[in-house]
Amino acid sequence: MLQAFDSDESQFIAVYGRRRIGKTYLIRQTFKDKFAFQHAGLALADKKDQLKEFASSLRRYGLPEVKVPKDWHEAFQRLIQLLESKPRGKKVVFIDELPWLDTHKSNFLSAFEHFWNSWASNREDIILVVCGSATSWVIKKIVRNRGGLHNRITRSINLRPFTLRECRQYADKHHLAFGDKDIITAYMILGGVPYYWSLIDRGEPLTEAIDRLFFSDQAVMQNEFDALYASLFRNAGYYIKIVETLGTIKVGMQRSELLKAAKLANNATFKTALKELEECGFIRHYNAFGKKNKETTFQLMDNYTLFYFHFIRDNRTQDSHFWEHTLGQDIQKSWQGLAFERVCLWHVEQIKKALGISGMLTSVSSWSYIPTSQEKAEGAEGAQIDLIIERKDKVLMVCEMKYYDGPVNVEARYADHIRMRNAIFVSRTNATQALVNTLIAPYGLVKGRNSDVFDRVVTMRDLLY
Repeated sequence: MLQAFDSDESQFIAVYGRRRIGKTYLIRQTFKDKFAFQHAGLALADKKDQLKEFASSLRRYGLPEVKVPKDWHEAFQRLIQLLESKPRGKKVVFIDELPWLDTHKSNFLSAFEHFWNSWASNREDIILVVCGSATSWVIKKIVRNRGGLHNRITRSINLRPFTLRECRQYADKHHLAFGDKDIITAYMILGGVPYYWSLIDRGEPLTEAIDRLFFSDQAVMQNEFDALYASLFRNAGYYIKIVETLGTIKVGMQRSELLKAAKLANNATFKTALKELEECGFIRHYNAFGKKNKETTFQLMDNYTLFYFHFIRDNRTQDSHFWEHTLGQDIQKSWQGLAFERVCLWHVEQIKKALGISGMLTSVSSWSYIPTSQEKAEGAEGAQIDLIIERKDKVLMVCEMKYYDGPVNVEARYADHIRMRNAIFVSRTNATQALVNTLIAPYGLVKGRNSDVFDRVVTMRDLLY
C-alpha cells in the first residue's frame, strides 16, 4: 500500500476480508500518522446518526465549525473542504467499516461515487483507503461495481488468514505455551484468524485456553458464530444455511445436491452466495479427478465453523471443562481427522514445497467412488482420495492425510487398503499416470515391514517451518 505514495495519480484502495482478520490494524500500521482524515461507520445506526458521527470526524481532523450535514452529498463536500485546506503532499483518507454507512435509502453510494469520480480521481494527491467486514458488500458495491465505480479501484487486498508458519511465529513472539502439535490443534479450531489467537493468554496451556474461550460461563467466543456471519453477509441466515448443509458431508456436495439438501432455489442469489463464501474462505470448490467443470463439488473449509458445528451449536452439557474432559474420546477423534484434512488443504503450497515440486505446474483435485446397490451386491467396494496433486510430468501425488499423536505405524491391513484404493481409482478413472503414495501426518511414519506403501512423507514441521 505504501507504493501509493510513489504514484503521480490519486489511488483508491479497497481492503476486505472476514471479521477479526486484521484489516484496520494493517491499514493503521501501514500509514501510521499520515492520515488526513479517518472515519469509521457505526454498526446498526441510521442515516442521521451516521452523519452526526461523520461530522464529529470532520471536526476532529480540522473543520471545527462544521455542522451535521443534511445528506451524504453535503458530507462529502465538507470532506473536500477539509482536504483542500491541508498542506501540499499526499493525503490519506481512511474510511473504516464503509458498508455500515450505506443505510436504507441513504443514497450513500451515489455520494461516495461522486466524491471519487468528480473530485478525488482528478487530483494527484489523494490516497483513499476503504475497508469493511461486510465482505459481500465490499466485493459487490466497490470491487466489482458495475455503476459509477466500475474499474475505479486501483488496488484491492483480500486479506487472508495466517498460515501455520505465521501462527507459529505469532506464538513465539507472544510467548504462548505451545509446542508444534499445539499450534496444529489450535489452527484446527481457530484457523489463522489473528484476533482469535490474540485471546490466548501468555503461558496458558491450549486445553485451558479452549475451555476458557468456548465452554466457560463467560466464554469470549460464545456468540462469535452469529456475529461472524452477520458481519460478513447482509442476509446471514441464507449463507449459514449453505455452510450448515455442507457441514453434514465430509467430502462436500455437488451444486444440485446442495440445492436439494438445503432446499434453496437455483438462482442468482445462490450463485452469488457460493462465490462470496468461497472468497471469504468458508468453502472451496473443486472438480473430482477426471470430471468436467459442471460436476464441481463444494466443501466446507472454515476450521472455526467446523469446530462450532461439532462442539458448540448442539452442546447441552454446560461443562466448563468440556474440552479437558473429552480429550482422547471419540467425539474429539472424529473431528480431528476432518479438521486436519482442512488444515492440509489450506496448505497445499507448503505441501508441494516439502515434496520438492513447488515450482512445478500442478492441479489439485479429490476423488471418490460410491458403488451402486447392484455394484455392492456384485462385491464392488467404495474408495476415496481427499487430495490428489496432479503434476505436469504425468505423476499423481496421491495424498493420505492422517492425524495421529505419534508416527503412523502401517499395519498390513492398512497397507492393503491403500493398494486396493489405488486399484479401484485406476480402474474407475482409467488413469495412466504414475501414482506416488504420499502420507501427510504430524509425526510422520514408523519405518517397518509395510511402511514402503508410502513413497513420500510430509510432517507437521514441513508445514510449520
